[in-house]
Amino acid sequence: MGTHTELIPGITVEHYLWLSVALFCLGVFGILFRRNAIIMFMCVELMLNAVNLMLVAFSRYYGQTDAQVFVFFIMVVAAAEVAVGLAILMMLYRNMHTTDTDVLNKLKW
Repeated sequence: MGTHTELIPGITVEHYLWLSVALFCLGVFGILFRRNAIIMFMCVELMLNAVNLMLVAFSRYYGQTDAQVFVFFIMVVAAAEVAVGLAILMMLYRNMHTTDTDVLNKLKW
């Protein structure tokens, strides 16, 4: 990371790296400290997008498009995960009338 090659004038790859780290840490803290399942889903998506940002920045920095194709597939899988997760969460909300994960932990088989 010693070089300061600019992807956009004035913005180096280090800027993208720090933004990605900040977004990922925000997502981790959201997962650890929030109990609302919808917020937790949003934090997981935030962490996935932070990784995607880093992959695209490094892909552009090294001049290869392989990681950009990989990011596309990550976004497709993330969209499917959100659709299934929100459908399950809505069914749980209909039955339990809450999205608090402490209450949802007490479900019995």
